[in-house]
Amino acid sequence: MVFIESIGGVVVGTVTHIVKVTTLLVETVFWALVGPFKGKFPKIRAIYDQMVFSGLQSFVITFFVAFFTGIVIAMQSAYQLGKLGATIYVAAMVSVSMARELGPVLTALVVAGRVGAAITAELGSMKVSEQIEALQTMALNPIRYLVVPRFLALIVMLPCLTILSDLIGIGGGYLVGVFNLGLNPDRYIDFSFQFMVWKDVYTGLIKSFVFAMIISLIGCYMGLNTRGGAEGVGRATTLSVVTSFILIILFDCILTGIFYFSNM
Repeated sequence: MVFIESIGGVVVGTVTHIVKVTTLLVETVFWALVGPFKGKFPKIRAIYDQMVFSGLQSFVITFFVAFFTGIVIAMQSAYQLGKLGATIYVAAMVSVSMARELGPVLTALVVAGRVGAAITAELGSMKVSEQIEALQTMALNPIRYLVVPRFLALIVMLPCLTILSDLIGIGGGYLVGVFNLGLNPDRYIDFSFQFMVWKDVYTGLIKSFVFAMIISLIGCYMGLNTRGGAEGVGRATTLSVVTSFILIILFDCILTGIFYFSNM
């Protein structure tokens, strides 16, 4: 009986969180669309600052992750393709893998660990210090002024980072292909894009758009529901990162299945 009650508690709690996150998404989209035309909207400067933080300041770590990932893919695929005398197809392997899967997923994981944790910690600190209640006292909607700028910044910057990640990963594979495998540079570049179709590109971009919503919503939700002082902030930050990682992998699997079985 205790076991069944514990399972029921987990199910009810999970459903409750899903409903609350969905409600947060609806309210965020509403204020993002209606906010500019209704009263005071968060200053463009606030959105710009969040774009700099989530995008520009995440570029360095994204660069290294994508660059070394491209190198690893090239070396691993060269080992197998070389046995078949098809080493030149290393270029296509790297470019398609980065565009469809590794570029958007690895970039999202990096941003979730850096930006998602920072969002939760910042909003969580505001919550436990009653700054959010102060905003509500002044008739300022916290979602409008705290969530919307972070949401808009991420859905713009994460796809941009994904595109850069794809190109950097291809560049890492280029170094291995040209300077280690001895492939012709022009032929390598030609093969990198010859086998890539538009579906490979927009698949990755759609994934990055969904991942951006996950990171921003989970980070803001955990921050706005932080309890228990400084210890609660740390706990919420850890839970935010772990939840974001799990949901990114889950939705990556779902989206990959959708695109795999569709003719889009």
